[in-house]
Amino acid sequence: MAARVRRTPDEARRQILEAAAGLLAAGGPAAVQVRAVAAAVGVSDAAVNHHFGTREQLLSALLRFGGAKLKSQLRAALDEWGDDAAADPAGLVRVLAALYADGYAELALALHRSGWRDTGSGLLDEVVDRLYTRARANGAATGRTPPSREAVQLTVAALHQAVATEPLFGDEFRRSVGLDTTARDHLLGWWTETLRTTMAGHDPSTRFGGRGHGGG
Repeated sequence: MAARVRRTPDEARRQILEAAAGLLAAGGPAAVQVRAVAAAVGVSDAAVNHHFGTREQLLSALLRFGGAKLKSQLRAALDEWGDDAAADPAGLVRVLAALYADGYAELALALHRSGWRDTGSGLLDEVVDRLYTRARANGAATGRTPPSREAVQLTVAALHQAVATEPLFGDEFRRSVGLDTTARDHLLGWWTETLRTTMAGHDPSTRFGGRGHGGG
């Protein structure tokens, strides 16, 4: 008989959530069942219930686990920039997209349909802060007028919404404008370019020079 593995409560919770995340990525929310999670970790069903209560509470904890993982990965992507003035935001876009492609989009929708609501906020506050700081520094170095903080917030919010709903509705939205499934490959590139454009600000000498800009 195999020796029983002793885990601290925190370690047990982490292993259960990691196992649940693996099942989510492989089979979506329906695959995240207490019995399957327990088997993956090597514990009893009762042990999973002891740490998380009901299956719905486990799924809610899994969604928060995904959010914490996302924040950690985004911070790592931002830290890779260092002081490089030419640092590219493509890594941020890829990190966001990868999380939702691993089943978290379906999980969030399933929980929302069951009545669960996320009362937290600020998941991407640090991203906005770092992008805005970088845009202001670039503006000071190049003479361009940096974007407002709200412009950065709106761009990041729209990006987040797009990549979160992509696994659920992306193909349908593209078909609505006559695009086929191959256009999916261009989506992240388009969002990366949009984020670059926002961060670049604008040349103050041309701000009111073009048609449609409200110049007198």
